Amino acid sequence: MQTFHDSLFSDSSLPALQPVETARRPKKTHLAPGEVNRIFSEEYRALRPRAPMPEMEVRFRALVSLNTTIRLREGKIHVSLSDLLEGAQESVLHAIAHILLAKLYRKPIDKTHNLRYKRFQYSEAVARQTEHIRSTRGAKRWLGPEGRYYNLDEVFDALNERFFHNLLGRPNLTWSEHYAKRQLGHYDAAHNTIVVSKVFDRPSSPRYAIEYLLYHEMLHLKHPVKVHGTRRCVHGAAFRADEKLFPQLAEATAFLKRL
Repeated sequence: MQTFHDSLFSDSSLPALQPVETARRPKKTHLAPGEVNRIFSEEYRALRPRAPMPEMEVRFRALVSLNTTIRLREGKIHVSLSDLLEGAQESVLHAIAHILLAKLYRKPIDKTHNLRYKRFQYSEAVARQTEHIRSTRGAKRWLGPEGRYYNLDEVFDALNERFFHNLLGRPNLTWSEHYAKRQLGHYDAAHNTIVVSKVFDRPSSPRYAIEYLLYHEMLHLKHPVKVHGTRRCVHGAAFRADEKLFPQLAEATAFLKRL
């Protein structure tokens, strides 16, 4: 059995509301059953004009983001699309079909399709809807701020007073479920939660390392992600300038690299 898996979307935190292709809101166009299969068949034929047409199964699923997958199993193509895409313009669905099939068969991705999808993906309305869906559908494991050795609420309050004049509202703070080393911390805007890896909750972890990690995530509260055209700016110039104000930045980053 041959199985191939690929995902069109690299950032699961990307947002969305009524799917639109540009800043202007087009009317939703729910396609008749079988029409999405037709779109994928047309894009398959454009990419592979002489290859036999495989059987395809394309379904919309209630997912927590725009994550979309394509698999080739025993000669049949299986595609799962987020139901957030059901009302997308047909041109956007053509772009998605092209990108997924191009990735599956390792073909170059057409720049026009790629730009059309990115404009849709980063539109304000799509961003709002995806954020809403993530907050309502997505389950968030919350273990709380109280660790064995460190209390994240206490660390946050101290940093808030020291660097932000107590102007930041405290989000949900929690230790991670596992001792993660790949993702040491992150801010989840959909759930207004900062998660810190449990790997830091031990006596050998210097307080400045935990303070720096939490300070970095607090900067995401002060400097939210901005979208410029088809690009997302997560760590802009103002963010980086504030990050350099942390007095033990060099020691903290060196400690993180040793984990």
